[in-house]
Amino acid sequence: MLGVEKPIGVTEAAQVPQQRSELLLDAAVRYAEERHWDVFPGTWLEAAGGAERCSCGDAGCALPGAHADRPDWAGQATGSGAAARRMWTRQPRASVLLPTGRAFDALEVPEAAGFLALARMERMDLTLGPVTCTPDRRMLFFVLPGGAAKAAELVRSLGWNAEAIDLTGRGEGHYIAAPPTRVGGRGAVQWACGPTNANRWLPDVDELISPLAYACAREAAAARARTS
Repeated sequence: MLGVEKPIGVTEAAQVPQQRSELLLDAAVRYAEERHWDVFPGTWLEAAGGAERCSCGDAGCALPGAHADRPDWAGQATGSGAAARRMWTRQPRASVLLPTGRAFDALEVPEAAGFLALARMERMDLTLGPVTCTPDRRMLFFVLPGGAAKAAELVRSLGWNAEAIDLTGRGEGHYIAAPPTRVGGRGAVQWACGPTNANRWLPDVDELISPLAYACAREAAAARARTS
């Protein structure tokens, strides 16, 4: 059973776990077996000259150790726990990547807006799906498949432009990094709201778009004010 995890508070220091290969393998298998999510292994971090670099070999890699390592990654993704175990046994340091557009889509927002939205959703007593935090200060809210394609139009109907307020959807053809994947020396992807039995049934994008868009618009306005 995936343990119950409380949301990470806005001021709570996020604890970055050491990324051990057995944790990656265990997470990949549990996502497939317990959550029925497709998983596939990505790149990993390698020691080089006293530092760590991405296994892809690009010194300027934007997501070191946390991106797909082959163009046909979509066909490699599996929902079988046994297949996931075999893949991570072959490369135990590989990142754990989840394709979107299958079991779920994801709405990506800046971290500050995400925590603001979480607080508002709690007051509204909304049912949340899992939510991740990335070391790049982004948050991803899991919603039912098909939600990413509707997000921009829904935001527009509320009076904002999704791109302008930095709210994007990830659906078919995309993927996200799952905990405990580590992104270079920046830290690990973590759960702000972890997968539990209570949130096994994901919300539709329509349920979350209003508080997310409001929070993103507020943060975008604050950012403009700081630079003016």
